[in-house]
Amino acid sequence: MTFSNLYTTQPLMPVFSKTFHISPTIASLTLSVSTAALAIFMLVAAAISDAIGRKRIMVISIFATSILAFLTSFSPNFITLLSLRTLLGAVLAGVPAIAMAYVGEEFDPKSLGQAMGLYISGNSIGGLFGRLATGVLTDLFNWHVALQFVGALSIAFSLYLWFALPKPQHFQPSRTSFSDIFKKLGGHLKQPGLFLLFTIGFLLMGSFVTMFNYIGYLLTEPPYNVSQTVIGFIFIVYLMGTWSSAWMGKVADRLGASPVIQRSLLLMLLGSLLTLVPNLYVKIIALAIFTFGFFGAHAVASGWVGDRAKINKAQASSLYLLFYYAGSSLVGAFGGFFWSGFGWIGVIILITLLILLGFLCTYYSNQYRQNSYASN
Repeated sequence: MTFSNLYTTQPLMPVFSKTFHISPTIASLTLSVSTAALAIFMLVAAAISDAIGRKRIMVISIFATSILAFLTSFSPNFITLLSLRTLLGAVLAGVPAIAMAYVGEEFDPKSLGQAMGLYISGNSIGGLFGRLATGVLTDLFNWHVALQFVGALSIAFSLYLWFALPKPQHFQPSRTSFSDIFKKLGGHLKQPGLFLLFTIGFLLMGSFVTMFNYIGYLLTEPPYNVSQTVIGFIFIVYLMGTWSSAWMGKVADRLGASPVIQRSLLLMLLGSLLTLVPNLYVKIIALAIFTFGFFGAHAVASGWVGDRAKINKAQASSLYLLFYYAGSSLVGAFGGFFWSGFGWIGVIILITLLILLGFLCTYYSNQYRQNSYASN
């Protein structure tokens, strides 16, 4: 439900451009405002859940998100659509900020790995479903019906979550002041090695969202002229992420995080450059390679954050996600200027620059780690 609702508008951006007579940059804001609000309010939601409980926040959050997702379908103009999408991102923050903590607290340690794996799989499947369903239903009916369907389905699943999710048995309420929270966050930001890892998250998600924000514009134009259904089905390459996340994680256990992230970035670079080949089938293969590299790098980088942060690990993970979604918001929207000004090659130039910066951040973050060990 979380990622179905968050990413429903991504394949619809070309439709919004035509419907509301707006540029690709402006249309991309339907996703950027949601991820920006999500990034900011995750820190608040995590603090509130410490006081009143995980399940309560998650249920309230997903109900409010589902209702807003349904109401979004009735937007009479782009300003209304954008406003509702901003609110949706803000209330949605109560799920990703808390769900992992809930799983860690409430599930039997013997099945914790399986439970967390299912949760991450649910994220990728939800993101795929939201994009795929809206693409097909927009072709069959219109974008209003597409968003109504996803919103209504989410309301039904919210009811299931309310009744089926086990009542917390191990939660201990605690009150933390915002000054304490910001002090912990500031401590992580002052560590160069960790800050570079947060930056890697920003660069990874920025390049990934930019790729998928504007590939739809390219493929709906001549000589491709593909339908919204085909655009939706292209997101099936996300299934590569389910495989690469687990596989790259195992490789990182053996070789170390830095070389695996660099190899994943190399795959992203290869995939992005291959999208310049005119053939449609080559472009789809290129997107699969790019996606495989992205999910591998993201899985290893996020795990590396937990390893590098010796204290206040939850705050470190929250900062990584904050940078991650900030990359989606800022770079995803900024990429529209490259598309409008230089076409697809402009988008690939931007993505290439982001990936090269990712190489540098990975190298220097690893150097700080080695220097830290040497000094000890």
